[in-house]
Amino acid sequence: MPYAHTVRGERFVFSDLRDLLAKANEVKSGDQLAGVAARSERERAAARHALADVPLGEIVDNPVIDPDADDVSRLILDSHDTAAFAPFRSMTVGEFREFLLRETTDGSVLNRLRWAITPEVAAAVAKLMGNKDLVYVAAKIRNVTRCRNTLGDRGVFGVRVQPNHPTDDVTGILVGAVDGLLFGCGDAVIGINPAADSVDTVAAILQGIDRLITATGAPTQGCCLAHITTQLAALDRDAPVDLLFQSVAGTQAANASFGVSLGLLREGRERVLESHRKRDVPWVGNQVMYLETGQGSALSADAHHGVDQLTLEARAYAVARAVDPFLVNSVVGFIGPEYLYDERQIIRAGLEDHFMGKLLGLPMGVDVCYTNHAEADQNSADNLLLLLAAAGCNYVMGVPCSDDVMLNYQSTSYHDAATVRELFGLSPAPEFARWLGERGIFRSGRLAPGSRPALLAGLDRVLTG
Repeated sequence: MPYAHTVRGERFVFSDLRDLLAKANEVKSGDQLAGVAARSERERAAARHALADVPLGEIVDNPVIDPDADDVSRLILDSHDTAAFAPFRSMTVGEFREFLLRETTDGSVLNRLRWAITPEVAAAVAKLMGNKDLVYVAAKIRNVTRCRNTLGDRGVFGVRVQPNHPTDDVTGILVGAVDGLLFGCGDAVIGINPAADSVDTVAAILQGIDRLITATGAPTQGCCLAHITTQLAALDRDAPVDLLFQSVAGTQAANASFGVSLGLLREGRERVLESHRKRDVPWVGNQVMYLETGQGSALSADAHHGVDQLTLEARAYAVARAVDPFLVNSVVGFIGPEYLYDERQIIRAGLEDHFMGKLLGLPMGVDVCYTNHAEADQNSADNLLLLLAAAGCNYVMGVPCSDDVMLNYQSTSYHDAATVRELFGLSPAPEFARWLGERGIFRSGRLAPGSRPALLAGLDRVLTG
């Protein structure tokens, strides 16, 4: 079904909903690379005007990818709460935007609608919203999750400690992790990207993190961000898997390029849950998955089906929520300037991803990052970090000195996270905050630098294995 709109006497026609959604998107270098972007600002404006008048039911009834050829499309339809959606079926995208922005549409209302909103609906409304709108609506929503601690409550700002090492030296990794703990970071997860995706490496890293968590008593989770099959093989060797990681995307073909399927994700989750039941750990919940996404991933795998990268990112969140994750992370600037060219595009994408994930019921974090060949710098990261804190982001990354020496990209540091918490009056996860106070790392809810050495006592054996 074609759509059309006229701007100052120039008529623009969009061949179908997929074309309309793509043309209505903000400028993204990835969409330009894929050949789906608007060719002018007039065409973009025309697409947004036309999209604003599309009923939500029309979007649900016309999947951008055929469900018979794509299991993500089938998942979206099979998991859709049609009863909760019924009152919104005739509402247009523009009207839905106004509904979201109403003061009376609070977090409790939006939480009840999470399964009524499909990813394509979330993507459509995001395209009509300004950055301030994305922050305002996302800030209403709290998606709380539990594993060894509790993340996502209002006033909580979590941090993943990410001390990656170029040679996977476990001692080097643990020293970096201790540094993060001393800044009050690590409540989201102590998560390591391994340089080598081998079972031996992954098992050694997981065992090292677990030694540190056990020795310090820190109520947090460990994770090694290898391929899911490698982690499960390490689990078979009795490596302690707190959170099972995998990168996911918004099409079946893109997920296949990652070597993953919906069935494998579900199987992995069940295996980790079974292992948790056998471990003597004070779990506070049973959410055990950590998933990462990022705009442009399907295009980079040549698996985008002509769909714009924002809409595909929203579809990745359908995959994520199917396995009830503890953490979801949009690695927004990591994929490079071919997909998000500069500061403006990275900031916009970060706010879009956070908004859509929260709207769809996910515990969203964002890796506020950029590669060294992008038109961005640390001021760019600061800007997005502050906007996400205002938007109620569940967690961000804590990388030593903001510079990941293994992945070779720039992110946010332990210092950045501490500053944001102080600036916005935010705290770590409640269990973690109590531990910080008991250890003297925090005093009256804030960092107490003079007491830091107390944590270091007796850690020599832990750090060296």
